[in-house]
Amino acid sequence: MENPRIDALRKLIDRNPDDPRLRFGLAAEYEKLGLWEQVVAELREYLARAEDEGNAWGRLGNALRQLGRDDEAREAYRTGIQAANRHGHPGMAAEFEMILEEMA
Repeated sequence: MENPRIDALRKLIDRNPDDPRLRFGLAAEYEKLGLWEQVVAELREYLARAEDEGNAWGRLGNALRQLGRDDEAREAYRTGIQAANRHGHPGMAAEFEMILEEMA
């Protein structure tokens, strides 16, 4: 699959493998294409390198749900709630709490 944005991000990652922003950007591109395994992989790489405020945890939860990995998705949403609250994003935390309630 050729995709100029994905190709460019991969090249940048090759040069700067520890830049979390590039991983997040690549995950977003994969998300647009519904390539959920790749989304999960890139978000996990991003989260290993960055202090996320909640957004990436929610995206990870969604990707995991798309793959039917609901237990892992719940854990991602719970971590996202903690991160969102820690960084002053109560609306995001509430959104993730609603998703968890729907998943119950």
